[in-house]
Amino acid sequence: MITVSDALDRLFSLAGQMPCEEVPLLEANGRVLAQTVYARREQPPFSASAMDGYAACAAAPGMRLKVIGESAAGLGFDGSVGPGEAVRIFTGAPVPTGANTVIIQEDVDRSGDEILVTDRLGVGDNIRPAGCDFHIGDTIQAPRRLTPQDIALLASMNIAMVPVARRPKVALISTGDELVMPGENPGPDQIIASNTFALHAMLLAAGAEPRLLPIARDSDSALRTVFGLIDDADMVVTIGGASVGDHDLVAKVAADLGLERAFHKVAMRPGKPLMSGRLGGSMMIGLPGNPVSAIICGHIFLLPVIRAMLGLPRAAAPRKQAPLASNLGANGPREHYMRARLGPDGVRVFDRQDSSLLSILGEANALVVRPPHDPARPARDIVEYVPL
Repeated sequence: MITVSDALDRLFSLAGQMPCEEVPLLEANGRVLAQTVYARREQPPFSASAMDGYAACAAAPGMRLKVIGESAAGLGFDGSVGPGEAVRIFTGAPVPTGANTVIIQEDVDRSGDEILVTDRLGVGDNIRPAGCDFHIGDTIQAPRRLTPQDIALLASMNIAMVPVARRPKVALISTGDELVMPGENPGPDQIIASNTFALHAMLLAAGAEPRLLPIARDSDSALRTVFGLIDDADMVVTIGGASVGDHDLVAKVAADLGLERAFHKVAMRPGKPLMSGRLGGSMMIGLPGNPVSAIICGHIFLLPVIRAMLGLPRAAAPRKQAPLASNLGANGPREHYMRARLGPDGVRVFDRQDSSLLSILGEANALVVRPPHDPARPARDIVEYVPL
């Protein structure tokens, strides 16, 4: 068995980086920027008023100014402002030639086409200089996962097509005679397939393009048939059948099909029977069949690998620290990811940690990470956890 850290390093070595593709700006949110982009204009493109008011050459209490025109957003004043003159101006409108201050409308009294600057006059010129936000050639650096704020910035930079990393295509294969799809009527010895649906949701949220292949029954021929549907997947994820039982055929069939195995078995709990390698043009990860094991391995292995394939930094799942809310017994020889609930009194590990209990996982919002042979911990001890 290898450590979790070693397993992740080997997975990173198998993970190819996705090529770049261009997508319309409206489709870029959540995608990973693959190439640095450059502003095609400056913002604002002209000196603009920051307030509604009057643009003038100068302002002082008691000064009287003649209003000679108006400057609105999208329709500036076509002329210049001289001494003793002012132009009515609105927020975002171009500041007219000759003006170097905007007097806010609350600081003047107006009568007809004349304004009186009152003693309410505040400080500041209320002008946004041209290019005060960004200039032509300013950049948004890659790689980064684009947010709605980034989309607004890209739009302001006049970038309509965005270079992003192609979504990794992930084929998900559940294995086992005991499985049926949700909505079907299971036989007396069958259960509902759940793992692939959780992994599909996780992968989709992480920026991948997952697709569910048919359930592979426990026979060489069935597995070969489903493996034949992999097509152009960048990653193949099998769930179940990666152990060493009589009905665990994934490793054997994959080897017969040319799997170059990177490792098999990781010193972790849950998730020991984890397998990986390269199958043709795809990297392959074989996850354990227990639902909690598969989903935890998804958080610890699949999601970091997907981020790496998208060009983001190669790093383990982020960890945080919190005090224990109750006493915790000693850990065994494997790194243990324990379902827990983070609350105001700290992180509380659930008493039941069986890897088949999805209800406990559903209540968890953290995985407390126990190093191998970690001693018993009293309440208030600080522990590491992976947020869920």
